[in-house]
Amino acid sequence: MERVEATFIKHFSNSNHSKGMNKLRLKTKKERHRISFCTGLFVGCTTALIFALILIIHVRNILDKQGKAQYMENMFPLYRRYRINYTFIFGFKQGIELGYREVLLLSFGLVALALASVISNLDMEMDPKTGDYKALTELLPLILVTLALVILVFPFNILYRSSRLFFLTTLFHCICAPLYKIKFQDFFLADQLTSQVQALRSLQFYICYYGWGDYKHRQNTCKMNDAFDTFYFVVAVVPYSSRLLQCLRYLHEEKDRMQAYNGLKYFLTIIAVCTRTAYSLNAGTGWGIVAWICSAIAAICGLLQHRSKNRWLRDKLLIPYKGVYFGAMALNILLRFPWMQTVLNFKVSLHRETLAAIVACLEIIRRGIWNFFRLENDHLNNVGKFRAFKSVPLPFNYEDDEDRDV
Repeated sequence: MERVEATFIKHFSNSNHSKGMNKLRLKTKKERHRISFCTGLFVGCTTALIFALILIIHVRNILDKQGKAQYMENMFPLYRRYRINYTFIFGFKQGIELGYREVLLLSFGLVALALASVISNLDMEMDPKTGDYKALTELLPLILVTLALVILVFPFNILYRSSRLFFLTTLFHCICAPLYKIKFQDFFLADQLTSQVQALRSLQFYICYYGWGDYKHRQNTCKMNDAFDTFYFVVAVVPYSSRLLQCLRYLHEEKDRMQAYNGLKYFLTIIAVCTRTAYSLNAGTGWGIVAWICSAIAAICGLLQHRSKNRWLRDKLLIPYKGVYFGAMALNILLRFPWMQTVLNFKVSLHRETLAAIVACLEIIRRGIWNFFRLENDHLNNVGKFRAFKSVPLPFNYEDDEDRDV
């Protein structure tokens, strides 16, 4: 090792020992205790706001007030142990990528902001002094969404600008799926979007609700519009279509037959989403049966691999306990089927929008579990195919970007 270091310093650092060792050493992030402090602060705020929201709803009997159904229709839709090298997989510059603390900080910060908006909306709704300003009360969800979008596209170098730019660039590649060479981060983000169909539909609803001025009269006429119903299909299909096009592009470039199989799975999912949407808009036995069959096939595709060295699992595993994988598979199946409520129409006491929000949250949990095993799979592929780096730059021309964040 010392001979390798000496050779590198001699030929690539002009015998400057400190400069050469600085290039060879891994760049580690500096500890920032304010991130931990702010994360804890937002966790506490989130917990307090959740309890406050529950108390407000029960103490003021909001669920028994006149206009409850209309309020729910209009407002509620808004609301390294195993050393997986995710920095390489996503193409981050090592040492300046976002860690779990930064991600938790942003997550709990946004949750606290959303809950504060919900409580403010309820308080303005129930307070006699602000009860007459109904239009202003209705604008709070719009202000929240606008603020989140402004933070996302904010051009100044704060709030992890390079990470936001990375996200927007990857999102653009997902939208223009067949026009760009497919990288891991592209289809990873596209997979995340397939779990956000309910959120995308909520955004579609609010564009109609606020764009056409229904909020001024608190009248929800969007769902009576044929154009709205058409886009209700389109918005749900776009994420799956993006993944389908990515599979076809990857199949054309790499000649990997597995991508054809994946493409077929997403094609069946598109059919399932369309039939399920048609059933929700115009309930009928025929639509329900087709939606149930297509969704069941799409849900279990690729679940088991009976020819593997580890029966029913991959040949190589990082976690030594196989029960973890089988437990995740069972949980994945359980979390895939809450949507059956929309097809089978079980009688439950919850409001339809509340139930949709719960199903959406369960899908986010399922996708989070899937993310870990997806990254593990790509890490094992990189190791197995000796892809420890993307290229060997000679004569090692590095750029010092220590001041930039990812």
